[in-house]
Amino acid sequence: MIVLGIDPGLAFTGYGFIDSSKNRFKHIAHGTIETNNTIPQGARLAVIYEKISTLIQRYSPEQVGIEALYFAKNTSSGLLVAQALGVILLAVEHHKLPIREVAPNTVKKTVTGVARAEKVQVQHCVKILLGLQDIPKPDHAADALAIAITTSQTTLPV
Repeated sequence: MIVLGIDPGLAFTGYGFIDSSKNRFKHIAHGTIETNNTIPQGARLAVIYEKISTLIQRYSPEQVGIEALYFAKNTSSGLLVAQALGVILLAVEHHKLPIREVAPNTVKKTVTGVARAEKVQVQHCVKILLGLQDIPKPDHAADALAIAITTSQTTLPV
């Protein structure tokens, strides 16, 4: 089963594709969608929508996982992430794919066994689980791969 993991953001949206069979994972692709902060916000959201749609068409995932929105201290940046999350959900819905939102602590717990794991621990475990030579870069893409792994380990409603 091909799974797409997404780490949403307006400036950088991370994505990662894996092939999952039982408890074995194979890396397919990862990267980031970067938007230019000098263009209007609506245009930036359109870029995210179009690129997510193109990636879905290219890799044909069977399910999608996305990091659930949470507000820490900076609500302004949280609102921008929420807007990116909205266009990503729309793109996934247009392709009629099942989607699961996963909390950051769930991702950490699934990938490392520790809900409060540090980012570097998650990245190292992603490297091991996917049999990669190096930790995936950039960070947003590594997070997206961790989200894909977590999503592949949960059952989505039909």
